[in-house]
Amino acid sequence: MAPDVTTELHRLPTALLRSELRSRLAARIHDSSELRIGHYSSIARSRLETLFPRETTRAAVLIPLIDRGDDLSVLLTLRADDLKHHAGQISFPGGRLEAGDSDAIAAALRETEEEIGLRREFIEIIGVLPDHVVITGYRVTPVVGLVRPGFGLTLNPTEVAGTFEAPLRHLLDPATHARGLRKFGDQEVETFELPWGSFNIWGATAGMLLTLREVLGGSRIHAD
Repeated sequence: MAPDVTTELHRLPTALLRSELRSRLAARIHDSSELRIGHYSSIARSRLETLFPRETTRAAVLIPLIDRGDDLSVLLTLRADDLKHHAGQISFPGGRLEAGDSDAIAAALRETEEEIGLRREFIEIIGVLPDHVVITGYRVTPVVGLVRPGFGLTLNPTEVAGTFEAPLRHLLDPATHARGLRKFGDQEVETFELPWGSFNIWGATAGMLLTLREVLGGSRIHAD
């Protein structure tokens, strides 16, 4: 019997998981009106929207999936402690779209090379996720790419303090998801978080990974 893709994503053989990534992202039409605010619990979206800026700036990040054949892992960055926004947090490489960027994919590739030295010739773009708005006023397009082995990383210390990898299976497994409390303005909001070892992935980064899980056929996490 074939695996149940909807509920058993984290149990799929790597070849099938890779195939699902390619086919589902390739088939998905990006709708610019489909905007996400992450995955939060115990607060209505209408209330949550009031905490986020109405005017946004376009940005893009790369979700790098390292493909070493027998498994897939997600490459994440630790933001430098003295950055103006999201200092010290876990994120994906990326930043705002600039005049020379033809689209969000071009911006994500450029920013990735500038921040961590991962060259675009090692990256196969397989699709994009719905835009996510973040509390600092950016509307971020998550670009998903498979990264082949042999790459090297050179970190820009003004932006990135370090990198680490987390197994994609672990992040797709609902049993590994946790909940935490975060402060947004004067509101205390329950968030969905993705712990891995000594790291805790939350906020927009966790939201993008949970959206990836949803696009792959996993059930959507709803507010209580």
